[in-house]
Amino acid sequence: MGAVLGAAGSSRARRVGPARPRSAPLPPAMARRSALSIRIVEGKNLPAKDITGSSDPYCIVKIDDEAIIRTATVWKTLSPFWGEEYEVQLQPGFHSISIYVMDEDALSRDDIIGKVCITRDMLAEHPKGYSGWMSLSEVDPDEEVQGEIHLRVEVLGSQGSRRLRCSVLEARDLARKDRNGASDPFVRLRYNGKTQESTVSVVASACPACRGAGGINPRGSPEPPLSPSLVSLRDRPTQQEGTKLWPLQVVKKSCYPRWNETFEFELAEPAGEKLCVEVWDWDLVGRNDFLGKVVFSVQGLEVAGQEEGWFRLCPDKSKPTEDERRGSLGSLQLQVKLRDETVLPSHCYQPLVQLLCQEVKSGRQDGQVHLVTLLDETTTAECRQEVAINLVKLFLGQGLVKEFLDLLFELELAKPCEPNTLFRSNSLASKSMESFLKVPHHPKPALPSSSWPWAVPRGRTGWAAVLVPSPGGGRLEKIHWVTLGVSVPNLWPIPVPCGVPRQVTGMPYLHFVLGPTIARVFEEKKYVELDPGKVEIKDVGCSGLHRVQTEGEVIEQGRQHLQSYLGELLDAIVRSAPACPPLIRAAFRQLFQRVGQRFPQHQHAKFVAVTSFLCLRFFSPAVMTPKLFQLRATHADARTSRTLLLLAKAIQLVGNMEPAAGRAKEPWLSPLLPALQEGTARMRDFITRLVGTEEERGEQEGEGRPLGPCPAAVKEGLLLVHKTRGKGPLLAAAAGKKLHFCLTGESLSFAKSPGAERIGAIALGDILAAEKVEEKSFGSSHVMQVVYLASGGQQETAYLQCKCVNELNQWLSALRKVCGNNPRLLRSYHPGVFRGDKWSCCHQRDRTGLGCDRTRHGVTLQDWSDPLEPTVEAQRLFQHLQGLRDTLRDKYWELLEPERARSGQGGLGSGRPRGHRAVAVIRGLWGSPWLCPAGAAVPEALSRLLAALAELERCHRRAQPPQAAGPALLRLQA
Repeated sequence: MGAVLGAAGSSRARRVGPARPRSAPLPPAMARRSALSIRIVEGKNLPAKDITGSSDPYCIVKIDDEAIIRTATVWKTLSPFWGEEYEVQLQPGFHSISIYVMDEDALSRDDIIGKVCITRDMLAEHPKGYSGWMSLSEVDPDEEVQGEIHLRVEVLGSQGSRRLRCSVLEARDLARKDRNGASDPFVRLRYNGKTQESTVSVVASACPACRGAGGINPRGSPEPPLSPSLVSLRDRPTQQEGTKLWPLQVVKKSCYPRWNETFEFELAEPAGEKLCVEVWDWDLVGRNDFLGKVVFSVQGLEVAGQEEGWFRLCPDKSKPTEDERRGSLGSLQLQVKLRDETVLPSHCYQPLVQLLCQEVKSGRQDGQVHLVTLLDETTTAECRQEVAINLVKLFLGQGLVKEFLDLLFELELAKPCEPNTLFRSNSLASKSMESFLKVPHHPKPALPSSSWPWAVPRGRTGWAAVLVPSPGGGRLEKIHWVTLGVSVPNLWPIPVPCGVPRQVTGMPYLHFVLGPTIARVFEEKKYVELDPGKVEIKDVGCSGLHRVQTEGEVIEQGRQHLQSYLGELLDAIVRSAPACPPLIRAAFRQLFQRVGQRFPQHQHAKFVAVTSFLCLRFFSPAVMTPKLFQLRATHADARTSRTLLLLAKAIQLVGNMEPAAGRAKEPWLSPLLPALQEGTARMRDFITRLVGTEEERGEQEGEGRPLGPCPAAVKEGLLLVHKTRGKGPLLAAAAGKKLHFCLTGESLSFAKSPGAERIGAIALGDILAAEKVEEKSFGSSHVMQVVYLASGGQQETAYLQCKCVNELNQWLSALRKVCGNNPRLLRSYHPGVFRGDKWSCCHQRDRTGLGCDRTRHGVTLQDWSDPLEPTVEAQRLFQHLQGLRDTLRDKYWELLEPERARSGQGGLGSGRPRGHRAVAVIRGLWGSPWLCPAGAAVPEALSRLLAALAELERCHRRAQPPQAAGPALLRLQA
């Protein structure tokens, strides 16, 4: 049974009997993966759940009924905006995504407002992703089913006396219907008008009439003692209590029951009837709860003989659904995209990657259409952001991101453009630079000088930015990237996740600059308003004991608060020039120089070009929505949101370098004009320092090497260690206490506090699984288990409780990523705990036996600090280019003639009558004909690109496994 559990991970039936042809295994470097991108934008017209006439909504995202994501709560609104975006790596065989909108309550259980369900088939119909509004539907308990059931079905006998036999073996991950976090499941089979029910483990107290040594069955014969016996529910003695029948036996408190029961029916002639297997939760009071069902067609079993497999339980769709409330529960705006990817070994992508790298190195050439220009012109606006991220990550992995961005700047500036509107469009250059500020990239570490005035707290690991004061004091003079172990002020310790090479992004720099000011705005909650049309006196209160403030006084007070926040923020920005990561400074330096060369008469254009990215696309969005940039864990309330919006608007006006223009559009900003003018001058000085060349030599040559290998922190935090019997000695003394855990690329260590000496550690090579624990085990749904090998070689488990579902999934994701290549990972595990003499989940008595549920090593959350995966980015670029192969050919010839005309070369059609240009038919690499001007040679770069795409397409065809014949047991949706 355990072997079957370990191998049967999908919901398709697995045939038992003659072997079917199996597909050849993939090479070790090849992987099939499903990546799900989810963006929860906003909701509207939600119903009021609180007595105040409002709600406090948040969303829970469940994938195959497992909670993966919880958004932040938006307080006191019926039209919440979240704007939160996630990417989840999934097992390839997932089925559906459910998004529940909840109302948070402080004194009672949270209310369910409604839900949206998206199946895998729905996403397959939208290969470019689904985007739009979806109405919330009411949550029906009979539709809230989950889990799988293991069945074996066969036809016995000969013509005239054939029987249908169904063996119900076990189930896993059933829905929790009882308040104790479990269920009491039994099965019911229906076929040809007849019904049979399961036998299950005996619980003596289930029937008051049968307590004690034994009982009397309906046939009048005595029953043996209850504890060891198995009695069928179809022959069960019952006790009438009102209208409720008491079954003798129930699998109590288990969502992983094992029945091992066999049922037989007379086979109907012809075999057109369907077999229905239902799972129910038995309740002492009230009606039994439906847990799901599977419906089969038995036609074809005569040929197959026997079929066995795991089948996903489905809701009961036979009941008529009532949609009166659909639409009255509000709507949810979503953007969901599913990618099913087969990532080939890295050498398969080398021709494509090398071609792109050579094109970047060669730069722009007059009279020629660059492949990057071709890609920009053929990519739609909807896909440009994603393509930009893929290109930036790809060239980061190749060490050519500076050259790539410089090429984009050059190509963009070669187009007709105005100095005041540079990089304001959503071109590939704008999107790539914006993405570059957020994705990981490689720092060039430098050693500190001989003397350092600060001390680093013990226990800190990773890289840090050390700000060195100038000899005269006050001003920060220089930045060093060092291993922690030298002194670092508490301003900016940056733990960097594991990965080689170590990574730094613009996000820590963003947190360093904006973090203190954003925290102050959230803590003070001052009322700030400059627009007279939006001033509300009642929100301000009284300035004295009896006098209410006037509108002018409110605006003046708001101006003072806003000017204070803006001054503090500008101070942080101006001081941060040395702290900006070197690679970002180099990119801005290139941009500054390119724009200066393109517009020598407009010297202020090069400053605007830098601020168009740094202020308008980086600082300002983060100020306006700090939750989306991980500056805050929750969304701001209405008053704080207004303050942040005004502060973001002020940063935009400073970045525009023309405060008077903003005053013309919004006259009520005039009280802030002096502060904006001063900020513009300070911003200009900051950019001059940011792109200055005095540190260019040091950045290029470096200042030495790191002191040694540094175990960078992937994840750290306080976790509660749960006490359970049988736990190994490693964490035995810490049971019931909170410890500080730190996950690095080497081990999972723990200490009493963040700065204390570590107590112990678990090597990553000894970790076998990281999974969730059933809620009933410890009374919390936020507990994870780390299964590991102890020093003596025995398998042990540590049970650790997190604060919330997001922290739980972040820890699980981090552990699974760093342990993904461990060859000893388990394929199954126990989601319960071993107490007494059995597992609480499946009631097995063998403590070392195989688990009752499959592990989920492939389910992880993407994080901005994840290591780069150039092979994955190359695969996604291939998928994008493959869809553009016909467009690329046509667009090349369309762009070539105006490019040659701008460079002073003759066009392809020169000397011929207009409208009569000769063309030649060239056989494309995919076998389809395409047109090019007569006598024109196919460009080498385009030919190599098409050849690389064709070769990759052939590799993918070879990697596809042969289609296996479908099972004779046809599963029908209930």
